Amino acid sequence: MSRIIAIANQKGGVGKTTTAINLSACMAEAGKKVLAIDLDPQGNMTSGLGVDKNELENTVYELMLGECSINECMQDTVEPGLQIVASNVNLAGAEIELLGINDKEYILKTAVDYIRDDFDYIIIDCPPSLNMLTVNGMTTADSVLVPIQCEYYALEGLSQLIHTINLVQERLNGKLRVEGAVFTMYDVRTNLSNQVVDNVKENLDAKIYETKIPRNIRLAEAPSYGLPISMYDAKSAGAESYRKLAEEIMN
Repeated sequence: MSRIIAIANQKGGVGKTTTAINLSACMAEAGKKVLAIDLDPQGNMTSGLGVDKNELENTVYELMLGECSINECMQDTVEPGLQIVASNVNLAGAEIELLGINDKEYILKTAVDYIRDDFDYIIIDCPPSLNMLTVNGMTTADSVLVPIQCEYYALEGLSQLIHTINLVQERLNGKLRVEGAVFTMYDVRTNLSNQVVDNVKENLDAKIYETKIPRNIRLAEAPSYGLPISMYDAKSAGAESYRKLAEEIMN
């Protein structure tokens, strides 16, 4: 039985997709069978794992509309052992097309239930908003991992996210829990990074992962080459950090 982790934060630019790409790649590198699901219409997780998002016949969009099965829209990625259900800009229209469909909150869950046992981990990259796609991610998942950027407004919007997770838990998915928070763009040299960490620890009633993801230029470059950091620069601080995070979550 696989563990399904949704990576969510409705605040953009917090390293959510970077975490989704590199966490799934590091789990696969460690020998696990991993499925990545890109629920973001921007499709950055898809291209960041070396898949051309514009050349695809079947994506998560067709899956949501019932036009293909989940097996038909799985693609191999650059990382052996890691497959992806890809996304592209078509997905932006899914919200409107799903209006009036019964149980639309469970479309992804129903599809994933068919293949759940084929994988050790399923990592879902949610869009940076609390919409129907994010709700689908949360009804499918066992837990939600929250990336938090080490900056002044880090806590802003966090209470809204926790509120949404609680609502989904009450009404749609009783077993959903907060996996924990991971700090991204951490700069050990600044007081601000340390203040944010302390502040979040005081205000967030959830596990905080020991591993902090540093500000790292190689991490920022890797997606433009369609590679996870573990393949783009295996010895960089970013790669080491994501390996440690993967280990922490797997253990």
